[in-house]
Amino acid sequence: MTGTVHGVGLGPGAADLMSVRADRLVRGTRHIAYFRKAGRMGQARKIVDGMLRADVVEIPMDYPVTTEIPLEDPRYAATLSGFYEEVTAPLRALAEAGEDVVVLAEGDPFFYGSFMHLYTRLAPFVPVRIVPGITGMTAAWAATGAPITWGDDVLTVAPATLPEAALTARIAGTDALVVMKIGQNLDKLKRAVELAGRMGDAWLVEYAAMAGERVRKLAEVEAAPYFSIALIHGQGRRP
Repeated sequence: MTGTVHGVGLGPGAADLMSVRADRLVRGTRHIAYFRKAGRMGQARKIVDGMLRADVVEIPMDYPVTTEIPLEDPRYAATLSGFYEEVTAPLRALAEAGEDVVVLAEGDPFFYGSFMHLYTRLAPFVPVRIVPGITGMTAAWAATGAPITWGDDVLTVAPATLPEAALTARIAGTDALVVMKIGQNLDKLKRAVELAGRMGDAWLVEYAAMAGERVRKLAEVEAAPYFSIALIHGQGRRP
């Protein structure tokens, strides 16, 4: 019998925002894998701390690079491609040996996450099941206390890694906006929002649903931590 690799969405950062299915799989699994920065515990592992069985076998997957190589440098894609091939091999071997494996994914496994790169390498060979999770952007707009869309509003989700002109066009051409992957792109994002004429409506949420959650106007922000999401709320029709 072949085992199953489960990509388990943990939600935005609070253990009580995990689904019942995710909780059951995390508590019951013998093999659990998760991404982390070398030398760190990793956010996904932190979320499930205290939930794992005593005899669990942990499989940490340490990123070879984070921001050391620019995204546009061909070495970045080549390095990560080799890394994903390397960490996929033991997961596939466990499944082919009949063992189930849980891979932890912050937010949702299929939304801007590293798990999708494992999925494309595993799915042709072993069963892979996805447990969806609450995304960080959902927690972010909840933290603002205002609906993100009304009526016929169109919501755009954009990465701040886009070229500035493309980012500006996306911001100007939508009703409601979520911007991910901010980090070192904060200044570019602020310029794009200003050029699109939307700065007065833009917010930045840090650490949504985590300790240290903070909501501020984007114009007031000088630096954005890794767990940051920018928002512009739609103002569409309402009864």
